[in-house]
Amino acid sequence: MGKYSFSKAERLSRKLYIQELFDRGSSFHLGILKVLALPQPTPAHGPHQVFFSVPKRNFKKAVDRNTLKRRLREAYRLQKEVLAGTQILSIAYIYLSKEKLPSPVIHQKVKDSLEKLKQHYAKK
Repeated sequence: MGKYSFSKAERLSRKLYIQELFDRGSSFHLGILKVLALPQPTPAHGPHQVFFSVPKRNFKKAVDRNTLKRRLREAYRLQKEVLAGTQILSIAYIYLSKEKLPSPVIHQKVKDSLEKLKQHYAKK
């Protein structure tokens, strides 16, 4: 896989893992985003797994929710190498803003969140 790919193995999709992330994961807010993270307990060799969510409460139209999720995925895909050298994580991004923000704003917030995750979960 290429450096800038976002493969199926990187998507957090099992309900059990998502529920565990929401139950036991630590979270922080960065303006428009809520970020949950949980180190994967087994010594996994795989990539970090990520989940993106845009609440239906804030965006009634599926087109708007899908657009925002696409922007979040793209921002993560282009900047995920920031997490190199950290523990393998399960991560959830929840979009909290009630308005559709442009891609550069979303890219900056995702970058800030990845840097914060790197500081907190750096291998020692």
